[in-house]
Amino acid sequence: MTAQTRGRIRHVALSVEDPWETAEFYKQAVGLQEVTELDGPLAEGVFLTDGVVNLAILHFKSDEASQGTGKDYVGIHHIGFWVDDVVEQGKIVREAGATWIMGDTNNPHGYEVKHTDLNGIIFDIAAHGWAGSQMNPGSADNVVHRNPQRRLAKFDERRARAQAKFAAMRAKEPVPAE
Repeated sequence: MTAQTRGRIRHVALSVEDPWETAEFYKQAVGLQEVTELDGPLAEGVFLTDGVVNLAILHFKSDEASQGTGKDYVGIHHIGFWVDDVVEQGKIVREAGATWIMGDTNNPHGYEVKHTDLNGIIFDIAAHGWAGSQMNPGSADNVVHRNPQRRLAKFDERRARAQAKFAAMRAKEPVPAE
């Protein structure tokens, strides 16, 4: 495989019941940084990053929007690969047996062109990565996807409720013996 066709895992999407509670867990538990919030036609959610990989924590709005998993599915929904050319990489993955499910297969700068692999697992390919992700960390040709640091006011109550839940849990923790 040449460097031009090498995909880089830079995105993992979880399907959950409450994206704000789940996001607060990952921020508290492993120190991920919040990137942005989403209220799109398919899903609502929170995007986090470790500085290299984007973690999308989503709740899909309908069974159709969930791309086959069902809106109430909880688990890893899909993974995403940052590629150099979505059109060429799309041809390669379909020749290898992947099935296209959504997105513009003719746009070389495309975003989240989704396929399923031989096991039915959803993955997407994108030419410009995801918020908070990096293409080639440590390399002179690294590309960093911008981090918009955007919060949506409509989710203020849900975010505050999740933060309060974790603050209450911390308050109940026993103090470690010294």
